[in-house]
Amino acid sequence: MNFITFLAQEPAPEGPSGLEAFLGGPFLMIGALFLMMYFLLIRPQQRQRKEQEARIAALEKGDQVVTAGGIHATVHHISEKTVTLKLSEGIFVPFEKSAVTSVSKRSKGDGKAGPAAKDPATK
Repeated sequence: MNFITFLAQEPAPEGPSGLEAFLGGPFLMIGALFLMMYFLLIRPQQRQRKEQEARIAALEKGDQVVTAGGIHATVHHISEKTVTLKLSEGIFVPFEKSAVTSVSKRSKGDGKAGPAAKDPATK
């Protein structure tokens, strides 16, 4: 191929073609990535937070609970931001309400026991 033939060739088309034109380039892919992150990460986390808030709001005196540190105790007193837990006779420890991770046994026996109630060690 000589130099004149090389210069006479038509240049390649400049616009998007094929799949790139269909998908709209990288912007649509970035948008799809954000949607996937929202539905796979953010929504489940929001749901768990709402369930935790409902658990905390439903706390009553006498409920057996498990804290974030793994302490099993009975609810003795509930205030606006804290809950006082009875660990054993005469031992009361205040905790933030958010430290209560699960309710193992409700005080009135309404059958709404959490996963900690199914402990295989206590038969």
